[in-house]
Amino acid sequence: MEQKQESIQQAKDNQFIYVKDSEIHGKGVYTAKDIAKGTKVIEYVGEKISKEEGSKREKIQEEISKQNNLKGAVYIFELNDKYDIDGNFEYNTARLINHSCDPNCEIEIIQDRIWIIAIKDIKTDEEITFNYSFDFDEDYKYHPCKCGSKNCVGYILDEDHWEKLKASS
Repeated sequence: MEQKQESIQQAKDNQFIYVKDSEIHGKGVYTAKDIAKGTKVIEYVGEKISKEEGSKREKIQEEISKQNNLKGAVYIFELNDKYDIDGNFEYNTARLINHSCDPNCEIEIIQDRIWIIAIKDIKTDEEITFNYSFDFDEDYKYHPCKCGSKNCVGYILDEDHWEKLKASS
């Protein structure tokens, strides 16, 4: 419980970031100052839940998202083989980080905590992004990518699946 409160407070007090409208999708998270490669930018926080509960909540969040025409408003994040993190809480600013095919951050799980870490130097006022790494399955077409990068493959997919996408076109 104490770790959860600490994580929530860190998200609220984060000196590196701010939120504003994004050209990629809805709201985005931006840098308030230059961030060096390797920096822990922000923790993805929320409620730790079982995989079974995560699947239930994901379906509910997808349905609400569809009803309200909010594509991609699902905030269940895989923590490990047993647990997920439901980040669908206002205090979880990291839930607003958008996908990119040419990201400046990646996800690292360190001691059962999900961190967004800079993989390159990021300049002030740049949007923070990471690759959501979705699987290549029958639903990939429901997740179009709008990152606009020169490397964009058109869908939110793990880079490991980009060749399969090219082969299926």
